[in-house]
Amino acid sequence: MTSYSRLWATLLLGALTGLFPNAAQSETIVRKSISYFQIGGKTAADLDDELARKGPFTEATGYRHPGATQIRFGGDLTYTKRGTRCAVEDATVTLDTKIILPRWKNRKRATPEMAMIWDALSSDIKRHEERHAEIARQHAKRLEQRLLNLRPERDCDRLQAKVAAVTDEVTRAHDMAQIEFDRIESHNFEDRMLRILRHRSGKVRN
Repeated sequence: MTSYSRLWATLLLGALTGLFPNAAQSETIVRKSISYFQIGGKTAADLDDELARKGPFTEATGYRHPGATQIRFGGDLTYTKRGTRCAVEDATVTLDTKIILPRWKNRKRATPEMAMIWDALSSDIKRHEERHAEIARQHAKRLEQRLLNLRPERDCDRLQAKVAAVTDEVTRAHDMAQIEFDRIESHNFEDRMLRILRHRSGKVRN
């Protein structure tokens, strides 16, 4: 499950003049961190209760979840004059993602069966949240490239309106991609866990 905050490009109107014949160049700045919350319990039912009670709360759903990815977009955009027209001089999109994962304090004392179940579950939670972060990274890069590719306009007000439209469009696409990913993952959860457990139990027997 993901939790994201919209803090898209901060627009800085550059009071620059002159010609800049080369295309604008920039690179998306991506920062990622991981934090953990601790849970207790000894049985599968205990773990389920602990995750429901202590997991990160997301405003988008109104529930707590086994894991979460907090996503924050930001950045800077500057304009310049090219002849008589207003152009994007530079655009830098920043992305901060914080992945929140569970840590079971009784893992070392667990039975082999419970340890295998937990390892399967925790690895799936981590994979899920890492994918949320990757979806955000893809859209951050897409936004930056779309902004850099905007054609000059006869004045900066018109160009700023295009910047806002592109930002809104990529924002909506990002939100829909995250929702669709959660929908697919939720639908396939049981089958996915069974495959993971079969794979892990096979490795243990071998």
